[in-house]
Amino acid sequence: MEETRKKHIGKFLSLVLRHEPSKIGITLDDNGWADVEELISKCAKHRVSFTRKELDEIVETNNKKRYSFNEDETKIRANQGHSIAVDLEFTAVEPPMFLYHGTADRFLNSIEAEGVKKMSRQHVHLSQDKETAINVGSRHGRVVVLTILAGKMYADGIAFYQSANGVWLTDYIDPKYISK
Repeated sequence: MEETRKKHIGKFLSLVLRHEPSKIGITLDDNGWADVEELISKCAKHRVSFTRKELDEIVETNNKKRYSFNEDETKIRANQGHSIAVDLEFTAVEPPMFLYHGTADRFLNSIEAEGVKKMSRQHVHLSQDKETAINVGSRHGRVVVLTILAGKMYADGIAFYQSANGVWLTDYIDPKYISK
């Protein structure tokens, strides 16, 4: 599949599966799953047509591993990043000592005063390496990578989760857990 086409379909899937399923008239279940056949059919009615084979390719090759199928591959969901309430059935896990959060430098004053908030999403997203944090933060302006004292947070009783694609998630990062 052509890369431009794959990117266009992927962005539309991200919108539908993370933020606005109602845009095409589908409903996600409590755990964020959508019926694959209904998704393909209703996307086509909104001028974003793709085959099941193309959907398989997008799920398999997406560089951010944004989507997963259920065991029998009849349902699909986004792995994280939802702005709508879904229960992705995460189990709390112990994070590494340090995690990283990429952001734009224009947000630093707010972060230093108020911490890192999940804003419209269900969780704050963190990465295990600086390179990924740089890529994420650079989408928002001049990038700054914050080192998060995840091990200390965990020791203090704060829950962490890891999504199917390796992204680390938590509810909030108090400024005291941001390394200076």
